[in-house]
Amino acid sequence: MLGPVILAASRSDKMRRLVSAAPVTKPVVDRFIPGETVDQVIPIVRELTGKGLEVTLDVVGEDITTPEQATAARDAYLRLVERLAPLGLGTGAEMSVKLSMFGQSLDGGHELALANVRPVVEAAAEIGTTVTLDAEDHTTLDSMFAIHEELRKDFPQTGCVIQAYLFRTEDDARRLAANGSRVRLVKGAYKEPASVAYQDKAEIDKAYVRILKILMAGEGYPMIGSHDPRLIAVTQELARRHGRKLDEYEFQMLYGIRSEEHVRLAAEGHRMRVYTAYGTDWYGYFMRRLAEKPANLLFFVRSMITKN
Repeated sequence: MLGPVILAASRSDKMRRLVSAAPVTKPVVDRFIPGETVDQVIPIVRELTGKGLEVTLDVVGEDITTPEQATAARDAYLRLVERLAPLGLGTGAEMSVKLSMFGQSLDGGHELALANVRPVVEAAAEIGTTVTLDAEDHTTLDSMFAIHEELRKDFPQTGCVIQAYLFRTEDDARRLAANGSRVRLVKGAYKEPASVAYQDKAEIDKAYVRILKILMAGEGYPMIGSHDPRLIAVTQELARRHGRKLDEYEFQMLYGIRSEEHVRLAAEGHRMRVYTAYGTDWYGYFMRRLAEKPANLLFFVRSMITKN
């Protein structure tokens, strides 16, 4: 019941001010977002990859209102590529981007977002890594998938994200589960109406498994975005059933959540990628992390009670 309330709060300027001003906010946010600058996050990349983990890096920020902000977002990712290059990690350190941050919601936004994201994808390819296009609310997805298809003409390794709670996603998964594709499956973290998305957690979980079966039976490369032990176990069973080797799929989890599980899966030989966000515009990302899992909200509230 709290999830929709928190998602609504993620769009509230008043709540943004209240949460940002709370004295306990920063140490709690630091659990999920380890830095505000690329200089702060590069040591985190070294630490994680030193443990046998892989990373995907997200420069947080999606409420873009001007073309100049979209250009600045592009340049932030290009600076990230420059800093990753000397590390020589290849696909061990990829990037995740939200097209809204590249101007997708502005006038002419589809073309603007494509023009801004292409140099990032090109630069990533030059250092041997990849970019994944994150899924946002359902109104943006046709544009995202079209940009994904266009980018894959020159950079077939470009990935995309699909969300289990949307009714459309099973069809999207069938279309995307092709040779060479890279698809991250998540449950979904935006407030969506009942006309387009499942609202019940059990129904979302069932949809996740149905879609996971499609991806694992396909010819692409599934990326399983989940912290749920049951879904991890289902993934491993489906991988065995379809004869997938350990390097033919991967797990992805958020920085700061179930960190011991990250290391355990990597030690078993799985590809385990940690979704690591950084930047100053952290509020929307942080609130969606709270909405996704009650334990995250309890962690935040407990910290507030303890500190006050």
